[in-house]
Amino acid sequence: MNIESLRMFCRVVDEGSVSEAARIGFVSQPAVTRQIRQLENRYNTVLFHRLDGKLILSEAGKILYPYAKEIVESDNTSFDAIQELMGINDNVLNVGASQTIGEYLLPGLLRNFKNAHKDIKFSLSIGNTPYMLSKLAENEIDIALVESEVTSSKYKIQKFGTDELILVTSFNHRLGSKHEIDIKDLLQEKMIWREKDSGTRLLVENELSKYISIEQIENAMELGSMQSIKSAVEADLGISILPRIVVTKELKFNVLKEVKIKNFSLIRDLWIVQKERRFKKSAQSHFYSFLQDKA
Repeated sequence: MNIESLRMFCRVVDEGSVSEAARIGFVSQPAVTRQIRQLENRYNTVLFHRLDGKLILSEAGKILYPYAKEIVESDNTSFDAIQELMGINDNVLNVGASQTIGEYLLPGLLRNFKNAHKDIKFSLSIGNTPYMLSKLAENEIDIALVESEVTSSKYKIQKFGTDELILVTSFNHRLGSKHEIDIKDLLQEKMIWREKDSGTRLLVENELSKYISIEQIENAMELGSMQSIKSAVEADLGISILPRIVVTKELKFNVLKEVKIKNFSLIRDLWIVQKERRFKKSAQSHFYSFLQDKA
């Protein structure tokens, strides 16, 4: 049995069509079809059904898919291991990071790491935690750095840092003159939130709801990025609770003001997530050790 046939089978399943699998694999559609036919002949069964113009996995295809993924992944890993042994690997580490880490924390970490490992190159992907985990599952990244805790047993998970979320206002906001406020004072303010499915927003809402009714806080607006929220707070359109690492520069130059909330603090952990693999790139091992030292 040809591993390339299994690889192409997985690609068709993942992409949902022969044409897309052919495009990504830089082969013709008939070539993809031949690979699938070879597998069907090997197992003496059909692996796909066509329904309303769409390919649907047969019961046999559903059984084969996880085994095929495992075989393909093992083949890729063994290839990488031999390449590294022979000294001809590309020495590129594919890192995925959730937005706050990727945009505000990781650049400084990479600068320090590169000072000691100048030969290692990085490919960086940024997105929310579920997206990063999906890329890790598909072996599109080697390591993920995320803010939300991951509970899946199929990953190796290690804490590498913490981040505090703080209340910020514009520098001339009326709350800015106070060193500390009561949490109930938030009920008189306009809050600028991240989008509803944001992990940061869910964390803030869960913690605040232990003390006050979230529904009583006026929702000034919902924005999709930390930068847009900072700009809105600076323009005095409302207040917000943001990660400290996001507003470090704005606090230093008096663009925004931190206001403490009496008897309330919000600390979240930052996590390294990796697949349990027999072989890991030396670059990945070096970077993991570096993060542990920083932790």
